[in-house]
Amino acid sequence: MTASFDLFANEPQALQLRLGPQAMVLRQRALPYAQQLFEGIQSALLQAPLCQLQTPGGHRMSVRTSSCGPQGWVSDERGYRYATAHPDTNKPWPSIPVAWQTLAIDAASEAGFNGFMPDSCLINQYTPESKMSLHQDRNESDFTQPIVSISLGMSAVFLWGGMQRSDRPSQVLLHHGDIVVWGGTDRLRFHGIKHLTGAPHSECGAMRYNLTLRRAR
Repeated sequence: MTASFDLFANEPQALQLRLGPQAMVLRQRALPYAQQLFEGIQSALLQAPLCQLQTPGGHRMSVRTSSCGPQGWVSDERGYRYATAHPDTNKPWPSIPVAWQTLAIDAASEAGFNGFMPDSCLINQYTPESKMSLHQDRNESDFTQPIVSISLGMSAVFLWGGMQRSDRPSQVLLHHGDIVVWGGTDRLRFHGIKHLTGAPHSECGAMRYNLTLRRAR
């Protein structure tokens, strides 16, 4: 059973939106750091270019991805996992920018998760044709650690599901600068992105970046 939200009632001016007992949207929380975040993304992608990963079933993901940190999330015919090197360049991932870590740690604390120390940041780039099907973040070794997800660029329809893939998800609009934090009893909720929506963003055009910080190991 999932909470019910009005897709078009979630105004960005509402500073917090509770998704579950231990899940929260922090509206506009990343706005003061947006320029630093964009600059960090461009720097990271020079070292670790975006790529379209392949699912274990052989399909190419519509989202283009990269990572920062000692551990980067990858996918291919061998499965979903973390790896210490970029799948195309075989070079180590760039470090997570200090500003990203600080923002993620502070956001996690505001949502009730003290002591979060991410060692991986997944960078997802969405276009209007991209989507992310319902999935769980379960390749990490410690499920007591929360997930911190930062939205930049175009708005997106976020799917917030239950503990089973078959549970009907709620739909929540995420805007530029929003941060979603979930953990504890909500840590293994199914979630995804239905599609982008609204006008192109002034900084990155018809595109959305999502930074997902996790403790992988």
